[in-house]
Amino acid sequence: MAAVHDLEMESMNLNMGREMKEELEEEEKMREDGGGKDRAKSKKVHRIVSKWMLPEKSRGTYLERANCFPPPVFIISISLAELAVFIYYAVWKPQKQWITLDTGILESPFIYSPEKREEAWRFISYMLVHAGVQHILGNLCMQLVLGIPLEMVHKGLRVGLVYLAGVIAGSLASSIFDPLRYLVGASGGVYALMGGYFMNVLVNFQEMIPAFGIFRLLIIILIIVLDMGFALYRRFFVPEDGSSVSFAAHIAGGFAGMSIGYTVFSCFDKALLKDPRFWIAIAAYLACVLFAVFFNIFLSPAN
Repeated sequence: MAAVHDLEMESMNLNMGREMKEELEEEEKMREDGGGKDRAKSKKVHRIVSKWMLPEKSRGTYLERANCFPPPVFIISISLAELAVFIYYAVWKPQKQWITLDTGILESPFIYSPEKREEAWRFISYMLVHAGVQHILGNLCMQLVLGIPLEMVHKGLRVGLVYLAGVIAGSLASSIFDPLRYLVGASGGVYALMGGYFMNVLVNFQEMIPAFGIFRLLIIILIIVLDMGFALYRRFFVPEDGSSVSFAAHIAGGFAGMSIGYTVFSCFDKALLKDPRFWIAIAAYLACVLFAVFFNIFLSPAN
């Protein structure tokens, strides 16, 4: 076993050495061709992103066609929309405190409310409203840090598909498992991105963990723990004069990411619609959606 481990480490070191040599040769070639510092910096950014987001076998394809067109419009736009809604309720609709906006957001036409489930847009628009400063900062930090590199690699259509799949899964799961609670926040979409990405990391562990870095992994785990802690507080330890908020979207979003998200992010250099795993994941997802709709119409305690 020790010999096998030594061989694996030696192979990993050789690969890293080869990559460093290729980087130096490429930078030298750019200087000779007059490519300039800007081009070299852009190439370096794409190379770093490829190591974070892709297994080694897909990096070459990405670097050949890497560009920032279109830019990561989806993640930036959705983040600005969430920030704008938060500022509206925290400033233009003043609260007693910013830490938890409490009952002030419960009148919002965006939040998921069990009494107003016939307003179908709430199953998606709840992602725009957040319960306080910690809530929105955690979601924005995670979706920008992870979402921008993902969108650079996979582009906005695929990232948007995974994000919205997590958002819808979150509200539908909350309507089933916590049917009498309100729901706010973009955690379903954020956890879908994380679920898809981390499944890809786990499947390609040896190729992606060295580039990913244990320190970065610990930071992300810490953010997840803090976010889940705040969600549990809002659900079980909310003050008597406040309103508890469901946390089921975190778990459902993660599962959506681990199925649909993993399939989408692992098909970087393949036609997504020709991958049978994608259609299996979509079929399972739609089956769950249909069950949730049936439950809400006929079986929900909130009826």
